[in-house]
Parts: sequence; C-alpha cells; structure tokens
Amino acid sequence: MPYDVMKPEDMVRMRLDGSHAGRREPSSEWRFHLDIYRTRPEAGAVIHTHSGYSTTLACLRREIPAFHYMIALFGGNSIRCSEYATYGTQELSNHLLKALEDRGAALMGSHGLVVLGPSIERALALTVEAETLAMMYWRAAQMGQPRLLSDPEIARVKEKFATYGYGPAK
Repeated sequence: MPYDVMKPEDMVRMRLDGSHAGRREPSSEWRFHLDIYRTRPEAGAVIHTHSGYSTTLACLRREIPAFHYMIALFGGNSIRCSEYATYGTQELSNHLLKALEDRGAALMGSHGLVVLGPSIERALALTVEAETLAMMYWRAAQMGQPRLLSDPEIARVKEKFATYGYGPAK
C-alpha cells in the first residue's frame, strides 16, 4: 500500500500466534517478521526495505564483509546474504533466520535488507547505517577487492561499542 495514502487505521496488528486484527490483510512478508519476533526476543522492531545498494548486493548474492569497522554494529564480521526464496514463503523466512543468526541485519538474496533493533528508532538508525555500508562497499568494490579487517579486530570494535557514547553529563 503506498505510504502517502496509508492511514493509521490501515495498520494491521498481528499477535505472536499469527492471528491479526484490522481492516486490511497483513503484508505478504508477515511470516518472516513473525518468525523473527518469535525467535529473537531482543528485537523490538524489524525493518524490511528494498533500498538501492543493499538490494543491489542482495541481487548479486554478496554479503557485506568486514571492509569497515562499523560492520561490527551488526554483531559479527559481515552482514550475510541469505539464499533466495519466493517472497511470503516459509522457505524465505527460514533462509533469513539462518542469515540472521548472531546478527542484527541480513541481506535477502535477490530481494532486499532486514534490520533488527531494540526499538523502532534504533532499528531505523541501523537501517540507515546498513545501507551506508552497502553503498561504501559497492563503491570500494568498483576499484578492486576491498581489504578486510580481521576477526580479532572486529571483536575489539564490538567490545568498544559496548561502552561507546558520550557518557553521563558532568
């Protein structure tokens, strides 16, 4: 449904048992959203997009490797790309859940991007970051194979991210 004509009453409320309420049917992608919420209790929000660079890499079935330290925001040394399956199917959901193991984002083969966050605000910020990484990786790959950071370096960055910020005001 086009966002510019959508109204609050068009939103569909789904429960974890798969039932739903509202005047419309759920999105064709309800299944993987539901499966993520069922299996990833830390996910307060799930964003799915067909953003340009992420989808380009997904269509090439390429993950985003550790070419930049910010990849650690997503839980590991890459944003994986899942296998392709027809949209709206359990097979797609299964492939996506596998790509999301220990990760906060995944590309969906020949489809798009999914990002998890503890809140909608954080999920949106992470979605922007994932698309930025996809753009930078795509651009770097135009010049050759980007140099990758080591797993120990990504682990150090993840550890530093745990306390990243400005701290309390003094």
